[in-house]
Amino acid sequence: MTAPQDAHEIWMGPLPPVDDGGLPKPRVGIAGISIESSTFSPHISGDEAFTIRTGADLRAYYPFLDEGRELAEAAEWVPLTHGRSLPGGAVDPETYRRMKDAILDGIREHGPFDGFFFDIHGAMSVVGMDDAEGDLARAVREALGPDTLVSTSMDLHGNVSEVLRDAVDLLTCYRMAPHEDWLNTKERAVWNLLDRLRGPHGADPLARRPFTAWVPVPVLLPGEKTSTRLEPARGIYAELPAIEALPGVVDASVWIGYAWADEPRCQAYVVVTGDDRELIAREAERVARRFWDAREDFVFVAETGTLDEALDRALAPAAARPYVISDSGDNPTAGGAGDVTWTLARLLERPELTDGSQTTLVASIFDSEAVARAVAAGVGAEVELEAGARVDPGPHGPVTIRGTVFSITHGDPDAGTQAVIAVGGLHAIVTERRKPFHHLSDFRMLGLEPTEADIVVVKIGYLEPELYELAADWTLALTPGGVDQDLLRLGHHRLRPGVYPFDTTGTPDLTATVVRRGDAEETPVDSTPAEETPA
Repeated sequence: MTAPQDAHEIWMGPLPPVDDGGLPKPRVGIAGISIESSTFSPHISGDEAFTIRTGADLRAYYPFLDEGRELAEAAEWVPLTHGRSLPGGAVDPETYRRMKDAILDGIREHGPFDGFFFDIHGAMSVVGMDDAEGDLARAVREALGPDTLVSTSMDLHGNVSEVLRDAVDLLTCYRMAPHEDWLNTKERAVWNLLDRLRGPHGADPLARRPFTAWVPVPVLLPGEKTSTRLEPARGIYAELPAIEALPGVVDASVWIGYAWADEPRCQAYVVVTGDDRELIAREAERVARRFWDAREDFVFVAETGTLDEALDRALAPAAARPYVISDSGDNPTAGGAGDVTWTLARLLERPELTDGSQTTLVASIFDSEAVARAVAAGVGAEVELEAGARVDPGPHGPVTIRGTVFSITHGDPDAGTQAVIAVGGLHAIVTERRKPFHHLSDFRMLGLEPTEADIVVVKIGYLEPELYELAADWTLALTPGGVDQDLLRLGHHRLRPGVYPFDTTGTPDLTATVVRRGDAEETPVDSTPAEETPA
């Protein structure tokens, strides 16, 4: 297997031939739930938050299973049900129960299965629960029975609890942040699953299960400090393909963990799977030590500052244009509510942004009532609207916007109807429903041209690729909200002892726990190498 030339392309190599005893056409189910949930946001993710895919629609979500592709023809695929949501607050328990029951009912109705692709995020919080993915994985395992091989694809901002680890057989996660390789990762999870089922032990339910070397690393950092665009994350993740290529290794992965949930499972993890117990333990421990040793070296992906500092830089005479500012504390793609008004209120107080001398685009807050009033007034009308802070009142409450309705746009599948209110040169985007703004087309559909703006303010953390290319310069503004980058002021109190930076004392035991589902004992392995294995 070779690394992708383009992270967006399907890239896994051909499957190996079916070995003696292997399964030439295994029966494989697909299901899961994917959401990233901040327990510090008052937003509750209910039924309306999730897109549910079943049957043919679910299979079509994975282009590597398109008709004619090798992976598509290598198994009998049985897509059951999958729920996917934009990140937000914790999931309503009844919403979770309904999705979970649909998955379990599908397994019972359409099973048995030789293999199962368990497509999850890893940072789902459910109101009243501490380990939602662990709960779901254990229930899926009980429904599948002990013999089904389960391969799990996750976001690198997920968490790998003991319960999740022990319920599945193969684990992998993204190796890029931003997550340009999200589809590659899902393909890798499926490729690894089929490889094991086709192999020499494919018919032996125990032998086809690899060992898992699992090392929790007591470090919890925001994603904006762990982007793979920068060291030390770039170098740590660059090691994984070389480890994966070693004989006796199936996969090597590093999870950053999810910083905005206050749950005992939230921390970093290193997991290496394979058939060579000593090798995978040694490699997992080596990467875990590198991660721990680098804990103080992780830095924000861009220059940071207060909002006022960011604006002063953006408004400086020599500032490059467009200048992008991340309103990071209310980033909806990390779990923020998306309607905190603190930043917009302060922008409206700056006369140099509203006097028409600058063009500033501000995306966005959602408020269906405010959008309805703008629609009723019509394009070109002068309006005074109160908007935002309906879900997360934050430190400001609703903001008053006095300006002209610049545009009304209907029909966006995520945002619904969108209104742009111009206050001089400041263009405030108000949407009917929560929506992240990652693409230039998100602005252009509203009649706004981001490449010609002086300042673009977006509720985001590190910039997604198109925004990154747009920015002549940018600042990560450390603003308040449910995904505040300053973790120490959020109030975590339920993490395990010793997690950095909440606890800066002590040195952790980074000995790998090596397990294989179904083995009688699950104990640490003596992974002391006879000589160092090259990375």
